Amino acid sequence: MKSKLIVLGIVLSFLTVTGLAGMGMAETDKGPAEIMIKPTAKKPKKPPVVFPHAKHQEKLECKTCHHGMDKEGKQVPYKEGMKSEKCASCHNADKLAGKTVDVGWKKPLKLDTLKGAGHGRCLKCHKEAAKKDKKMKKLKKCSNCHKKQKK
Repeated sequence: MKSKLIVLGIVLSFLTVTGLAGMGMAETDKGPAEIMIKPTAKKPKKPPVVFPHAKHQEKLECKTCHHGMDKEGKQVPYKEGMKSEKCASCHNADKLAGKTVDVGWKKPLKLDTLKGAGHGRCLKCHKEAAKKDKKMKKLKKCSNCHKKQKK
């Protein structure tokens, strides 16, 4: 009887450990592979951006791009497990009216628009990557993100 209980205990222990390990290795929802970012202007000058989300995830940590906002409207760094909202949920005139960021252009970018947020975060990163690796110089061009649509 004791040997049966020992064997049962070993089997249950094994199943528990393998089950917990499997849960730890389970893939969390990483969001869509591609995200369509449409211009918010009524007559946009540039076509929409098809953002290759999965491709960026291969090279970057979530916190590189994602962040939150506290009650005072200040940026909060992303932490693993934090809910990721659409950029426009904060980057709009209601929440970030008048806020800007200086990225070394002629004038600071407005953070209350998707255009400002995208150019501030994305283009800054693209320029840095192009500076480090000459093969990536096309990252600085507008057409890298704003691809002409086929008619």
